[in-house]
Amino acid sequence: MPQGSSRFHPAWIVVAVTFFALLASAGLRSAPGVMMMPLELHFGWDRATISAGAALGILLYGLVGPFAAALMMSVGIKRTMLAGLALMAVATFASQWMSAPWHYVLSWGVVSGIGSGAVASVLGAAVVNRWFATRQGLVMGLLSASTATGSLIFLPVLAWLSQGGAWKPVALAVSLACAALIPFVAFFVPERPESRGVRRFGESADTPPAPPMKQAATPWLAIEALMRASRQPMFWLLAGSFFVCGLTTNGLVGTHMIAFCGDHGIAPVAAAGVLSMMGFFDLFGTTASGWLTDRYDPRRLLAVYYGLRGLSLVALPFIDFGAVSLTVFAVFYGLDWIATVPPTVKLANSTFGQRDGPIVFGWIFVAHQIGASTAAFGAGVIRETAGTYTPAFMIAGLFGVLAAFVFMAGFGRARSEPCPSFS
Repeated sequence: MPQGSSRFHPAWIVVAVTFFALLASAGLRSAPGVMMMPLELHFGWDRATISAGAALGILLYGLVGPFAAALMMSVGIKRTMLAGLALMAVATFASQWMSAPWHYVLSWGVVSGIGSGAVASVLGAAVVNRWFATRQGLVMGLLSASTATGSLIFLPVLAWLSQGGAWKPVALAVSLACAALIPFVAFFVPERPESRGVRRFGESADTPPAPPMKQAATPWLAIEALMRASRQPMFWLLAGSFFVCGLTTNGLVGTHMIAFCGDHGIAPVAAAGVLSMMGFFDLFGTTASGWLTDRYDPRRLLAVYYGLRGLSLVALPFIDFGAVSLTVFAVFYGLDWIATVPPTVKLANSTFGQRDGPIVFGWIFVAHQIGASTAAFGAGVIRETAGTYTPAFMIAGLFGVLAAFVFMAGFGRARSEPCPSFS
């Protein structure tokens, strides 16, 4: 009989704590979108400069991922999570005393980017691989949804705190949220199932243990895994499509949607409500995507997700920005916000194996964040030079449609032999 079918399996406690850690990380990365106009008003910094700091944080958020995955194999998941949360808490707390653009770039760009990169989607992939033999797609969907939940919980509160152009309360709130999670990770996240005397959830008692690694895991394992993965077309397909994913989500909508709504006379609190509505519906969309990923070809799912997302972004600049039209957009777009993560993780794990899978997904996530940082900075420059965000949303939407056509054209049919450790 498979072990771990009990609802009291410690894997679910690890998932719960990981969910909230990812939620805090997502809240931190969404905060610059709330702070953009207050910083512009308070310091007189132009929007392109503020966007550059946000873009750097988004880029490091992804770039750190594969090295964090390798660290999770060498120093452990718990220690990596604790270090990431501590960096996020310290950087955002110290930012209350910033007075020059480079202070913002250092705190919200560099240090918090490195910290949040250790507590990103690659963490979810590592936890799923280490703690679950079955229901991996569903659990990855739940953990992916935590980034949307971060927006759902944080954005309305942060927007309320930023009323009147205030930004320091936003920094303090994010810092306290990150610090509060540190003791929960320290006490409730064991390093491995064996630490609690159990096997992975759903794993049979007679399943042979995973073969030991031929060499000790070090951060350089991230480079070695990249070199192995880069020889397979699947890596480039997933990395290219995830670039588009970042371009069309947190880089553009997550960073600039509040400012875009502000251009149409919508107050920051109301605009944050639109984003939080997206987050609410993404809870359902991404969880459902995880359930579908366990049952259907993930390539077909990705074609549908990218196509619908691209069309919605192309349509956005032409709506009237009334309550009804924005609600329809928020529901439609929210269901698809990060639904691409579970099928992408499944393809990475099944193609590259239990050891390399999370690390390779970390590199794929780097492509995601390169796309996101491109959109975060590029949209700011477009707005500064053209006086409107319309071209930025049109370009991102067309990239989404292009990604859908790539999957539909059968570029994703090239398969590697699935790894038997992935269920």
